[in-house]
Amino acid sequence: MIDTRRLRTLRAVADHGTVTAAAAALHLTPSAVSQQLGALEHEVGHRLFARDGRGIRLTAVGRIMLGHADEVLAQLERAEAEVAAYTTGSAGEVSVASFATAISAVLAPAVRALRLSAPALKIRVLDAEGDRGLTMLLDDQADLAIAVEYRGAPDDQRLTRIPLYAEPFDLLLPHERAPASTLAELAGDDWIGPYPGNPVHDVITFACEREGFTPGFAHSSDDFRAVVALVGAGAGVALVPRLALRDLDLSGVIVQRIPGPERRVFAAVRKGADLHPLLRPLLTTLTASHPLD
Repeated sequence: MIDTRRLRTLRAVADHGTVTAAAAALHLTPSAVSQQLGALEHEVGHRLFARDGRGIRLTAVGRIMLGHADEVLAQLERAEAEVAAYTTGSAGEVSVASFATAISAVLAPAVRALRLSAPALKIRVLDAEGDRGLTMLLDDQADLAIAVEYRGAPDDQRLTRIPLYAEPFDLLLPHERAPASTLAELAGDDWIGPYPGNPVHDVITFACEREGFTPGFAHSSDDFRAVVALVGAGAGVALVPRLALRDLDLSGVIVQRIPGPERRVFAAVRKGADLHPLLRPLLTTLTASHPLD
């Protein structure tokens, strides 16, 4: 019999590329991870990994096992969900990893609503910028993630995605700059925006490329408050998600609504877990929210 705990270890090492990184994600020692892999290889009767520089890579048999591991782990999620549903599962804790704007726009209102409709359900919120929430979800550090679609994002078949809302971007200009009717007019400007790797950076870059240019980022910050301040100081122009501008002092900038760019926000759970009775009320509340109204 193959121990399912070792399948989780196999998936973690495949995700993170090294035994040390997988051990950190699993809250184990590197020695324990190595022992789990060795035991799994003994059970299977084949080598599952080969050294690749400083890391390790899957062998052909390892890739076969990884595909089956994903199916087995998804089925276990379904089994846990059905057992929990059978026992009603009306009380418990759900951990949610989300980026800051979605916490303010949809997650905090959901927490408030569920305190009345499901008072025995405890929600633990984890701030996770960029796509880090999905990594936390896959590493079992969160039960649900709220994240942003972006160009080049992997379509991980281990996840079930539930669309939440599409949020337009607004153009920010310093007062001394003339308004622009298209993004193409800003091709020669200095740009201010998040670092590469942040999905918002990819949305901005893609929107500008569709207009025929690549934005020149002169300043980088993942904090939209800092982005607004830099635009107000005349340091450049920026595209910012509309909800991120709520409650910010915009007196020092020109805010223009411009068609086109938007970020699509979704909730994600591990495949099979969307049936879990502790997740269903939260998902129902999140999907009913309309933060842009």
